[in-house]
Amino acid sequence: MIYRDTVKAEWVDYNGHLRDAFYMLIYSLATDAFMDRIGLDDAGRRARQRTLYTLEAHVSYLREIKEGAAVRVEVRVLAHDRKRVHLYLEMFEGDSTEPVSACEQMLMHIDTGGAPKSASFDADVAARIAAEPTVAPEHARHAGRVIGLPARASSTAPA
Repeated sequence: MIYRDTVKAEWVDYNGHLRDAFYMLIYSLATDAFMDRIGLDDAGRRARQRTLYTLEAHVSYLREIKEGAAVRVEVRVLAHDRKRVHLYLEMFEGDSTEPVSACEQMLMHIDTGGAPKSASFDADVAARIAAEPTVAPEHARHAGRVIGLPARASSTAPA
């Protein structure tokens, strides 16, 4: 577990459940907690002049969640290289073992000492990332999904 929160009244939409944007807020806060854990907390970011930028995020909404619900986010590393880390995050209600949502993120390590540009992870940060819990893509049930409508069969009949 990397992050816990409670669904606040101002996060609930007209359908009575957590508004889609606030799932991403919770995931963003969980990503901040991940950054803290790997040595890129506020002090580390300032001293190193390094941070992480989100390049891409994909959220799957699996089940609605209501105001007042306790949520927790678990984070696992799908893959990483010298500049990027591919995360798989799952959100759970209370002590449930079935996720209410899943999020996949690609993060890039950025040098903020001038004009922002990608940079290799410092050795200690890279070692912490390598030591993080991992998940194989085939076990990340909601990772790698593509958004799209199924292709329609072509028809020769007039519409």
